[in-house]
Amino acid sequence: MHDPANLPTPPTLADLRTKIDSVDQRLIALLNERAALVSDVGRVKRDTGAPIYAPHRESQVLAKVLAMNEASPTGTKLPARAIEGIYREIMSGSFALERGLSVGYLGPQGSHSHVAGVRHFGSSVAFVEQETIEGVFTSVSRGHVDCGLVPIENSIHGGVAETLESFTSFAGKVQIYAEAQVEIHHVLAGLCPPAEIKRIYSKPEVFSQCRMWLADKFPHAKLIPTPSSSRAMQVVREESETAGGPTDAAAIGSALGASLHGLTTLFENIEDHAHNLTRFFVLARQPAERTGDDKTSLMFKAADKPGALASVLGDFERSGINLTHIDKRPAGRVNWTYTFFIDAQGHQTDATMQLAIERAKQHCQELVILGSYPRSTRVL
Repeated sequence: MHDPANLPTPPTLADLRTKIDSVDQRLIALLNERAALVSDVGRVKRDTGAPIYAPHRESQVLAKVLAMNEASPTGTKLPARAIEGIYREIMSGSFALERGLSVGYLGPQGSHSHVAGVRHFGSSVAFVEQETIEGVFTSVSRGHVDCGLVPIENSIHGGVAETLESFTSFAGKVQIYAEAQVEIHHVLAGLCPPAEIKRIYSKPEVFSQCRMWLADKFPHAKLIPTPSSSRAMQVVREESETAGGPTDAAAIGSALGASLHGLTTLFENIEDHAHNLTRFFVLARQPAERTGDDKTSLMFKAADKPGALASVLGDFERSGINLTHIDKRPAGRVNWTYTFFIDAQGHQTDATMQLAIERAKQHCQELVILGSYPRSTRVL
């Protein structure tokens, strides 16, 4: 039998905290050692004109650290999502050390685009708000910002018309540089009790994502569209300030938006489907490098002949290329003519992709490559 007196004494809370402090000290030293190397990288990039943000390098770093975490011999590991979040913030701080990175987004602050930008780029970049999605395209094309972030597709609502239409005007002036999948949660926020709400502001796509909830909870409320969900929050705040107190208005948007604009969150997670995702494109003026796990987005107008659209899609099938998304918008000049948008797995420099594109061009009035970029594999 073991003598209880000889058993090791378990560490106290104070002992464990002392050990954590020691680990933190080593972590800070290593982070600052990394920061010194990042500063050197920044000097090289400035000398060579290389972009500060390189999505192919981001993909490599995240893949490596996630693999390291998985292979770690320790029994307790941080979840992959936590590791990714930590490293996105580390890389965000690195952008600031290298030169600084500016990112345009559909504002005002607190919009879902703002939330997506923080999750993708971290909190150390300079976020520059724009009034419209077209404004994000304009800022990128004119070099007013390094990158832009625009929503392209929602898992409930489908394609974002403003973004698709902007590509028809800015094709060739901007490149799709990266993509991000972001989990979207909506809140109803205001300054009056829920029973007094008669008007609700938000972006039309947001109303669509909360349609059943609104029909159940506020069937008689007037739904008023705004350019963005964060602008909806602003309107409610401005109305209350003008009136000298709460009005009968509320807004749907992000929890961050409600906090930034001084509103009270009345209901959380009001989206109709729990797994509500929005896919965002990162825009830049330069193309992204190949990673080996990429997607290519194209825009085309099929020729005016029988079977033209089927022929275009068939050319990708015969080349063994998987099409992951297809959308369309009215071409605008002639009724019942359309511009099609497709996402294909692979990079535009791949031989199979080049062959498929050359074949497809034979059945198109025009075909434009919008960009090749690393495929998003995780939800932020």
